[in-house]
Amino acid sequence: MTIQPLTGRHNVVSPSKSTQNEKVQSTDVQTTRKQNDNVDITTVAKKITEAFGSSKTTPAIDEKHVREVKKAIMEGTYPINAEEIARKMIEMEPEQFNNSR
Repeated sequence: MTIQPLTGRHNVVSPSKSTQNEKVQSTDVQTTRKQNDNVDITTVAKKITEAFGSSKTTPAIDEKHVREVKKAIMEGTYPINAEEIARKMIEMEPEQFNNSR
């Protein structure tokens, strides 16, 4: 199938002035929104970059603290707050039942 070029301008529709103005206004709004989005994304990106940077310099596990806790448990001197443990178990219970269904 061969497509023939248009020979006249009778098939061309030109938009009205109000349509052109609406398009310009719409484009301006989109440009403004994009500029604001870029600012927000840049701020978030900076925070993420800072977090990754600090995580590289800070060990994931504090080995010294782990040794101290293990030692205190072995010696029987590690403080155990039964009420706090029970409270946290009660708080976690709904989460466990919601995830298992």
